[in-house]
Amino acid sequence: MGTPDGSILGRRSELDRVSSLIGGARNGRGGALLVRGDLGVGKTALLDQAIGNAGGMRLVRADGYEAESTMAYAALQRIGAPMAAHLQELPATQVAALRIAAGLDGGPPPDRYLVGLGMLSLLAAAGAAQPLVCVVDDAHLVDAESLEILAFVARRLKAESIALLLTTRHDARVDVAAAGLPRLDLGGLDPVSAVQLLDRSASGPLDPLIARQIAEETLGNPLALIDLGREFTARQLTDSWISPMPVPIGLRLETHYLGLVEEIPDVAQLWLRVAAAESSGNAIVIDRAASRLGVPAGAAAGAERARLASVHDTVTFRHPLVRAAVYHAMTAADRLRVHGALRDVADELGRPDLAVWHASAAAVGSDDAVAARVEQAADDAGARGGSASRARLLSRAADLTPAGPVRDGRLLAAAEASAAAGGARMALGLLDRLDATGLDPVGAGRARSLRVMLAMFVADPAGITGGAATLLRAADLFHGVAPELEQRALVRAFEMALTAEWAMEDLTLPELGRRLAEGVAVADGSHAVALRALSAHILLPYEEAVPSMRAAVEMLQTADDADLLDLGHFGIALTMALWDERACVELLERTAQVARAAGLLRVLDTTLWLLGLVELVRGDPAASGRYIEQVRDLRTAIGYDAEQVVNASYLAWAGAPTTQVELIAKGILATGFGGAWTVAMTGLSVRQLADGHYRDAFERLRPMVDTPFLQVSYQQLPELVEAGVRSGNSAAARSAADRLAVFAAASGTPWARGVAERAAALLAPDAEAEDRYVRAIEHLRRTTAPGELGRGHLLYGEWLRRVKRRREAREQLRLALAIFERVAAPAFADRARRELAATGEHVLRNEPGDGGLTPQEATIAGMAANGQTNAEIGAALFISTNTVDYHLRKVFRKLAVTSRRQLAEHLTSP
Repeated sequence: MGTPDGSILGRRSELDRVSSLIGGARNGRGGALLVRGDLGVGKTALLDQAIGNAGGMRLVRADGYEAESTMAYAALQRIGAPMAAHLQELPATQVAALRIAAGLDGGPPPDRYLVGLGMLSLLAAAGAAQPLVCVVDDAHLVDAESLEILAFVARRLKAESIALLLTTRHDARVDVAAAGLPRLDLGGLDPVSAVQLLDRSASGPLDPLIARQIAEETLGNPLALIDLGREFTARQLTDSWISPMPVPIGLRLETHYLGLVEEIPDVAQLWLRVAAAESSGNAIVIDRAASRLGVPAGAAAGAERARLASVHDTVTFRHPLVRAAVYHAMTAADRLRVHGALRDVADELGRPDLAVWHASAAAVGSDDAVAARVEQAADDAGARGGSASRARLLSRAADLTPAGPVRDGRLLAAAEASAAAGGARMALGLLDRLDATGLDPVGAGRARSLRVMLAMFVADPAGITGGAATLLRAADLFHGVAPELEQRALVRAFEMALTAEWAMEDLTLPELGRRLAEGVAVADGSHAVALRALSAHILLPYEEAVPSMRAAVEMLQTADDADLLDLGHFGIALTMALWDERACVELLERTAQVARAAGLLRVLDTTLWLLGLVELVRGDPAASGRYIEQVRDLRTAIGYDAEQVVNASYLAWAGAPTTQVELIAKGILATGFGGAWTVAMTGLSVRQLADGHYRDAFERLRPMVDTPFLQVSYQQLPELVEAGVRSGNSAAARSAADRLAVFAAASGTPWARGVAERAAALLAPDAEAEDRYVRAIEHLRRTTAPGELGRGHLLYGEWLRRVKRRREAREQLRLALAIFERVAAPAFADRARRELAATGEHVLRNEPGDGGLTPQEATIAGMAANGQTNAEIGAALFISTNTVDYHLRKVFRKLAVTSRRQLAEHLTSP
């Protein structure tokens, strides 16, 4: 019911919000909104009202259907079909992903985020031709893959002529998938509006007191108020209020609808039951199944006359509550009979997707044949990249399977598919249903491996700290029957050891190293090369391990894309151990590129996070911050809480209070991530060195160096030398410098040689120090570690000032200051300024040279300056080219440049 101006009652502010979104899309400002509310609260009415005012815009609508809820990308296909003409405007990889997801072409299953990028591009292209309103009603019934893609697209809308509107009941699955989307929670009407609506709907006047009480008892639900007003007389409503029973709402309202159903002819009721069971609304399937059950043609008319449903190309219930009431009122025998008829008709019409749904619903107890059919449907969904649908179908297949190995196999496969789709807790629930005593060794090993991976997702401390030991037990189960799985589990065990680090339980490093060494002989190939290097890294003296480590790095550098992704991230440990920061970054950047191309956002997330850590090791917090921002942006796109993206070491470099960083690190350690805690402590020690708190830095570093954990302690040695020399702990400093000299001689990289020479210079007498500082700077100039070079200039400048060579000191300190300002290392920059001031030079604090760019703008600016096109930047950051152009216009304005050439010159100028 509306107001005199035609708008719906009590929804002015909500209608303004939706209309503003649509108006913004008309003017090139894309956006999305998720409207949530209980059944009958008016979500659809609100959108219909707003859409009715959206003149000049193209409308694409796709409502959710339960029958399609396990059909991967079903809703997406219906949305995309009207825009097929714009496919020619998309990159070939995105078109291929969309076509495979739609089941139109065969090929390797596309990652859903590559499908998402394709859908974003398709909508953007359609919106460029004519502003677009895309509406998805009942999103809680949409298949999991389409829902994730729609949420992904919604998060990326910025400068497109697109308004994406979704409605949903309160649903946990939608809440997870749509995390981060703007939301409009639609509650009941306010008391005044509710009473007005009831008065307008009622057959006669109501006492205001009674109307107010009914409005309160219905919680202002518009559908309940309208139906009560229309179907009950004013006297009946008064009697309802007087009686001790509440007015019809919830189950009472369902009963009311069933009363309406019972008033229509029996054949119309049976037709309505068939329609309720076939929720996609396929009129042909419904009519043929009803006919098979003896329903004569034209029986639907009774339901239409009663306004319970309408029949056009599809069957539509007046409200989902009607369908729910009809369906759940059926006896078990009726439900089985109806689903059986629908199954047979779907088979006859060549619709196996519908048939398998009804076959499953028609099955009672265990049914091997139906279970096999459902499993085949799950495999089909998986072949199209539908991991979530595969997980749900396999779970149903397991329900239909008698207890035993086949059932456990389906549960395990369902758990793995659920994990691949990001459903960690669902996967754990499926694993808990396994009969562990009946699993064969391979199945038991897969289950253990999966539990370790899931521990990372749910931050299970015991699962993380004991993860490496668990993976070794999984490898033992694979031994002799699945060599590839055994070697893969061993490599993952090493990675889990790095994650837990000194917090690792039930396993020592030597034990891990020996088991890795045993795995080398299991099979030839890339995993054997990796295991040889990793075991050498743990068990052998450094200089003896270097050849094997270098061979593994070279193997990674020449691996094809699939192998690179399969091998994981163990290469970061080897490259850091070899002091080869250039190879480390190149491998990670290539992994990020491959993950972007394949749409593997979770792999990309991990890789960008690691790049952010490596940039801190290289002494470039500005670059680290850009990667952290990319991680935050990606997690927003995926649906995680981006506010949880906190890098404690970065905060230390950036100047956060020590107590704040320590509290964050303590929380990290409580979840089992010992490696992340060490990184945070190392960041704090570097900050303390920059601030001149040398004794504090030494005390923080000394325990970590005395109880080393692989490559982590390598990068702490240069810090310990400086802290030890400046705090009077020269013996410890000299021991650390001697170890650095061994590393430098064995690895031979510029980085290792540079820090070794710098450490030696700090300990050398004045007659030898200068040559060592100069050699250190020469080596560090050949690295890609700007912070290390800056610190080389800083220490040399401090030494020159101490020996009273002020003019030369200023030269070195200016070079250091310029680097520290460029890489956004404020504590080191302040130390350089203090040293310059001590030479008698007045130093002005420079303002940041980025023109106040946001982190995302800085990232896009850097990529554009490096020659990447808008399309390449959009694909890399999972945003549309329109959004890239939007940000670049802001960058140009802030930096007062007019071309990419000028942008490159601006960003590279000192």
